[in-house]
Amino acid sequence: MRVLVTSSRNTFALDLIRKLGSVGHTVFASDTYDGAVGNHSRFLSGHLATPSPRFETDAFIAAVSDYVEKHDIDVIIPTFEEVFYLAARVADLPPRVRLYAGSFADLARLHDKASFQRLAQDAGVPIPETVVVISPEELREAIASFPRYFARAAFSRGGVGLLTNTGPLAGKIPVDECVPTPEQPWLVQPFVDGPMVCTYSVVVDGKVQAHTTYKAAEQWAHSTAIAFIAVDSTDTLRYTQQLVDTLDPGFTGQISFDFVDHGSATAPDYKIIECNPRPTNGVILLEADDVSKAIQGELAEPVVAVPGTERQITLAVLADAFTEPLKHLPKTLHDLLHVRDVGAGWWDDAAMLWSPATIVHGAKISHGDRKEILAALGDDIVWNGEPIEGMTPADAEALEAVHAGRV
Repeated sequence: MRVLVTSSRNTFALDLIRKLGSVGHTVFASDTYDGAVGNHSRFLSGHLATPSPRFETDAFIAAVSDYVEKHDIDVIIPTFEEVFYLAARVADLPPRVRLYAGSFADLARLHDKASFQRLAQDAGVPIPETVVVISPEELREAIASFPRYFARAAFSRGGVGLLTNTGPLAGKIPVDECVPTPEQPWLVQPFVDGPMVCTYSVVVDGKVQAHTTYKAAEQWAHSTAIAFIAVDSTDTLRYTQQLVDTLDPGFTGQISFDFVDHGSATAPDYKIIECNPRPTNGVILLEADDVSKAIQGELAEPVVAVPGTERQITLAVLADAFTEPLKHLPKTLHDLLHVRDVGAGWWDDAAMLWSPATIVHGAKISHGDRKEILAALGDDIVWNGEPIEGMTPADAEALEAVHAGRV
């Protein structure tokens, strides 16, 4: 395949580039700034800096289309929320290229956390009690009904912007700064005890081809995972297939879910929290050949990450060490010495040396807009449920249906 991997700033995008390139595919990358880590992998045949899909949608689609034509690209594999802009404008891409993603209607239904809760109910996947609020007054009433709660916007990502009175993020965001509206509702749920468990899957024609289930052994700022360990996938693989069957039996693309496990080590009890209709760091726990075969739909049975497999993002672990109390240092040192880095064995160190450029990119946006760095890192490629420039009337209707179908 001749592949274009978009939003190459992400570590999991770099991992995908390495894995596809290492097994013989011709790989290109793109992002909205040249310093994205994935743009500098030795496994690339070329890279492109594009306009922002969020702020310059027409120009973004034109730039990607020109690059696809110029390099005879067969498949575009999105890795972040640019997937929504590409899916909404898929008719404007060159006819020869395939977008490795579900339809815009399916993606929107998965991304809207409120409508996703309804999908999970329909699929028979356990969810926490959920209240959808559309005003600050409703938000205050809802959180008052739960002794312990957490709340977040229907369009949010990466554990950023959580309102809660429990755990390490308790009180970090004042209630007054949370402003639900009918267009941008919030979800309020009881705080569920137990660790977060995440999944990543490759799906082709409605069948899961590859699947990982993992826990965050380490997190940056108590939200974004920077070290990962694979756990048993028996339950989450079944739930993933149920969700895909209910959503669209013909779905093809990458899909990731977050669960809370409030059971025990020997008897997990999962409740699903949200969906990211794109890859996450779970891809790091799979082998290159398995990822390649899964994306091409060549596996008769799904390949699953082996429980106990560990990976970490070393530079992020080091950065995290400077933000944690001194008592955290032994854990950091243990991880650095004993957990395999995501770049180990690739002889591709130059790519990760560009990691500071990504942080600087986020810091610039953060400073200008008074946003946290984690939130700002993806600000030019996110989608928050608004109509997309140039989308088809059918997709506009599908978006309205998603909003109308909230819990």
